[in-house]
Amino acid sequence: MIFEHAARREFAHAASGIFVALFAILISTQLIRLLNEAAGGRLAAEAVAALLGFAALRYLPTVLSLTLFMAVLLPLSRAYRDSEMVVWFSSGIALTDWFRPVFRFALPVVLGIAALSMFLSPWAVLQSANYRSQIETKSDSVPISPGAFREVTAGKQISRVIFVEKLDENTAAFSNIFASVIQDGRLGVVVASRGQQETMENGDSFLMLDEGHRYEVEPGTPAFRIMEFERYGLRIDEGRPPEHEDTPRSRLIWRLSLNHPTEAGELLWRFGQPLAALLLAFLAVPLSFVNPRAGHSLNMIFAIVIFTLYNNLISVSQAWVTREISAFAPMFVLPHLLMFIILTILLYRRLAVFLPGRVLLSGIFRVFGRARA
Repeated sequence: MIFEHAARREFAHAASGIFVALFAILISTQLIRLLNEAAGGRLAAEAVAALLGFAALRYLPTVLSLTLFMAVLLPLSRAYRDSEMVVWFSSGIALTDWFRPVFRFALPVVLGIAALSMFLSPWAVLQSANYRSQIETKSDSVPISPGAFREVTAGKQISRVIFVEKLDENTAAFSNIFASVIQDGRLGVVVASRGQQETMENGDSFLMLDEGHRYEVEPGTPAFRIMEFERYGLRIDEGRPPEHEDTPRSRLIWRLSLNHPTEAGELLWRFGQPLAALLLAFLAVPLSFVNPRAGHSLNMIFAIVIFTLYNNLISVSQAWVTREISAFAPMFVLPHLLMFIILTILLYRRLAVFLPGRVLLSGIFRVFGRARA
């Protein structure tokens, strides 16, 4: 049918551009976050690319859901602005007839979102945590890089910033070492001519300094101390990171159970993602109405509000199930039922403009029942 082919072609063209824009935003924000961790010494530089890929897989269901929503909304809104809808309506195409091409276009995307949320995204979360653990374990042998400041937190009230000028690759010894230490409200500065990293039997890592001075002052008081040492140890690790815990977010779907509140909340989120994407695609049909004589941005604002509200409702439902405030079944049904009611109301308002009485009811029942041409 010419109408369906034209509609799906418009949706596909819009979806390609929207996905590229949203995916670029996702990659940029995640890249900035990872580069910030790498610059602060909390992440190895070689791990940025791999973790960026895992993060993209993790957030891809939300990106695809928004892409599907906007890919239906924007072409239909343009058709209203350019008066193309008047032509379609004059040709005998009702507003409910748009649901058929929308469903055919959305179905592969919804299945992709389901595969991502059920399998690929949890796998990406697990692989990201394991890769971080491997990188941290590998970098434990040389956690300090010459020419770079490294911030170390040992306990809640101890913070250190360490800088070394040079590293002798043959002896693994540092030279010209500077360290700023804040402990129990006291500020200390340690300088030493040389030092070497050592690992104790319990796995704790220390920077052992030779022939240096320690200057200590308590802010707000005149107390000031200078100490000279021949050998001084600075603990430079935050404690060995714990092994990655098997959390519900990283488990495959067949390992989750409704009997555990946290796992039930995770199931609610995973099953809700594809269902929400399909309902949002249908919601875009009545939301796309634009009066060419009025403003063109009102429906877009309303669409953004609807999308944000929908995602927040799913998040709140997940939190309530996780905290055992409510059962799984009502919290799973409530957000989608509310959106279905909003869809029905919006569709009624749009159809009531063109179709009175029995014609309105027959138009609603024609959503998926129209015979193929």
